[in-house]
Amino acid sequence: MRILLVEDETDLGNAIKRALIQHNYIVDWAKDGEEANDFIEMGLNLYTIGIFDWLLPKISGIDLVKKIRQQNSSLPILMLTAKDREEDKVIGLDAGADDYLVKPFGMAELLARLRALQRRFPIINPQKIIVGNITLDYSNYKIYFQEKTGHNKDLCLTNKEFQLLEYFLKHPNQIVTRDQLLAQLWEWGNEPMSNVVAAQIRLLRRKLEPLGIDNCIETVYGLGYRFVVTN
Repeated sequence: MRILLVEDETDLGNAIKRALIQHNYIVDWAKDGEEANDFIEMGLNLYTIGIFDWLLPKISGIDLVKKIRQQNSSLPILMLTAKDREEDKVIGLDAGADDYLVKPFGMAELLARLRALQRRFPIINPQKIIVGNITLDYSNYKIYFQEKTGHNKDLCLTNKEFQLLEYFLKHPNQIVTRDQLLAQLWEWGNEPMSNVVAAQIRLLRRKLEPLGIDNCIETVYGLGYRFVVTN
């Protein structure tokens, strides 16, 4: 899942980003409202959730939320702010925010609120993805493989392996290109090495090999990759 984080406080932004990455989110971090606006214009539909600070340089978080709602986007948005008066919360919610978190806050609460937003928007953020004998459970951010005995085996994956398999599970039996994977799974403005996609798929196949399903990720020469559903 990809999150648009908009926070101008460097220490707080770094702390939030670290916590999100540890929980397998892909994070694009904008440090002012203008940069956030650029992300929105480049690809609002890429994001699963937005986390917006209220008081930002150049364009406020409230104005960004209003712009998103004017585009008829239902992107779940969590507003961060030091404003704790009831009337301020009303302004934020009326502008289109879905939840409100007052600074200072703990990362455990932030993550819990994100999980709650995912539950409230099941069409955008399903709680589970089941493809063949593989299940991704967003309640605990784990991926399981169902063995012939019926036992679910927890797949121990790195963050990027998790994100890669998640993307394949969302697009079963479809050809996805290297450029699609780069655009979806790597942060904008942080260009990886040219062979990074092939390298990550090779690592993921090694994790799937002991389960006998490493061949479910096919290389379609000249086009990209395809995740073939197995039962």
